Amino acid sequence: MKIFWMIVAGICIAVAAFYMLRRDFNTAFVVAALGMIFWFLNYRAQMKEVIAAADAANNEGEETNED
Repeated sequence: MKIFWMIVAGICIAVAAFYMLRRDFNTAFVVAALGMIFWFLNYRAQMKEVIAAADAANNEGEETNED
């Protein structure tokens, strides 16, 4: 899912650059802001994976210590 968010964020930044060249700054700002939101969703997905992996490793460590 994180690759999807990165692709969408990249497309938004490219579209914002296009609107900047056409001097439509309001639309460029909105599209760039959407791109940043999609980038944040990508970052959030990455952190969820890191936290899940750390929790799984922590739970494995606790199970082996009980024996």
